[in-house]
Amino acid sequence: MSRAPDFQAVFGGAPEVVGEAPGRVNLLGEHTDYNDGFVLPIAIPQRTRVALRRAAADAGRPRAGNDAHRLHAAELGAEVRFGMDDLPQEQFARYVYGCLVQAQGAGAVVPPLDIHVASDVPMGVGLSSSAALEVATLRALRSLLGLALDDVQIAQLAQRAEIEQAGVRCGILDQMACSLADTRRALLLDTRSLERRFVDLPEGSQVLVIDSGTPRSLAESGYNQRRAECEQAAALLGVASLRDVRDGQGLQGLPEPLLRRVRHVVTENARVLQAVDAPSALDFGDLMNASHDSLRDDYEVSTPALDRLVEVLRQQPAVYGARLTGAGFGGACVALCRAGEAVETADAVLQAYAAAGGAGRLLVPPPAA
Repeated sequence: MSRAPDFQAVFGGAPEVVGEAPGRVNLLGEHTDYNDGFVLPIAIPQRTRVALRRAAADAGRPRAGNDAHRLHAAELGAEVRFGMDDLPQEQFARYVYGCLVQAQGAGAVVPPLDIHVASDVPMGVGLSSSAALEVATLRALRSLLGLALDDVQIAQLAQRAEIEQAGVRCGILDQMACSLADTRRALLLDTRSLERRFVDLPEGSQVLVIDSGTPRSLAESGYNQRRAECEQAAALLGVASLRDVRDGQGLQGLPEPLLRRVRHVVTENARVLQAVDAPSALDFGDLMNASHDSLRDDYEVSTPALDRLVEVLRQQPAVYGARLTGAGFGGACVALCRAGEAVETADAVLQAYAAAGGAGRLLVPPPAA
């Protein structure tokens, strides 16, 4: 974890509780979750830790109003004070604020809090740093206040916080993955029913994640626009969501770009289900390659930098397949590669990517300290 100031250094005492959650990387199933589809994430080793305690009085006066909660984000070197009546200006604080609001809406009595956030989940690259923060915050609140919330309910409250307070109309993928996934197996999730099961990675393979060097922000990207396009297409097709479009037939009457948006969602759902039964790492990698091509051409969320990085990854002999991960518009790429060769492969990829003008970095497996 970070060597930034810890809770003791910031608040002059120990926390009462600590909540943790990992980031995640999505292997397949991009932009399907808000269409009630299928996703296949896996947790990453990096984690976010949220430490809490009930706030002591300041100068003998109980904290209230806009000073009720004091939030310190170690990696950002930033501190914010906020109350429950006004949305904080700082985006990172809105995720925490949203969790407090959602917990309060679920019946919790939230006292003034000292809140310390420490994380080594990479931010702005598509590895769910915001969902990890939300889930960790809600886990800490559950422990502090004795809330009767299971891990699925934690994920649902976290999703609502991101939509209603942080302003990102996300699906449930990120929050469910950060709340339920582990680092050894992928999580096959039906985002409509929330039915789920763990799926082993193909034999002899491991996950590699490399940052493209182009950060993104979902709140400022075309993410909400893509979701609106999917809702428009579903209305024109007369279905509740694009999950209910079973194949590519009957789509020819849709205008562009809605036709391509639907085609991506339909084929991406199929790829997730095929990957679960993929007989080999090569077959799984082919599905990842097809996913990226669809995200690039039909969903139009890739970038030149992501495309270059994916091409360099695919050229490596140890790589079975590669694609952008997360919502796109910048961020990271994920590859499936031969087990035990991820770091060596990453070195070759980063050299070739730099020669092409990129500035990437290895994210998973985490570089040795």
